[in-house]
Amino acid sequence: MMERLPAESAYRILESGPIVLVSTRGPDGRANLMTMGFHMMIQHDPPLVGAIVGPWDHSRRALSQTRECVLAVPTVDLAETVVDIGNCSGASLDKFERFGLTPMPAQTVDAPLVRECLANLECRVVDDGFVRRYDLWVLEVQRIWIDAAREERRLIHHQGDGRFSVDGETLDLGERMVKWRHLMD
Repeated sequence: MMERLPAESAYRILESGPIVLVSTRGPDGRANLMTMGFHMMIQHDPPLVGAIVGPWDHSRRALSQTRECVLAVPTVDLAETVVDIGNCSGASLDKFERFGLTPMPAQTVDAPLVRECLANLECRVVDDGFVRRYDLWVLEVQRIWIDAAREERRLIHHQGDGRFSVDGETLDLGERMVKWRHLMD
């Protein structure tokens, strides 16, 4: 039997990707991290990501002023840290220091990479036309860094109300993707 969920629970079903940490550096030179679950791929080439960063987020000011950030992808071993980062404000503390994370220089943006994360995507804002209405920033990925030596690779996905799912096995159906093969090269 099918059960009904309220429409505002759609994100629990359609959550598009793993939790990420958004790293910014304000014009004052201070680095900050925020936890973000609401983001989506928009297109492949150029690689565009939609990210929700609202006025309630301390990082919004730095993103608005510098127009750049890093999307750092943590793995399940950082799950509690990721939640804790989202439960405090960078207005009053240095989150890198507080949570024992290591900022590393990026190549194309001033915001720092997060050493402990599996991947870091250097991004620039290319469209802020949806920010006033939806708090939606369109970011273009400039460069991606992967920690190839990292053994833990399972990502965490927010399901709402403090619940998360963790990546498990990978189902590779690449050979069946004949219509989209040119995008996989």
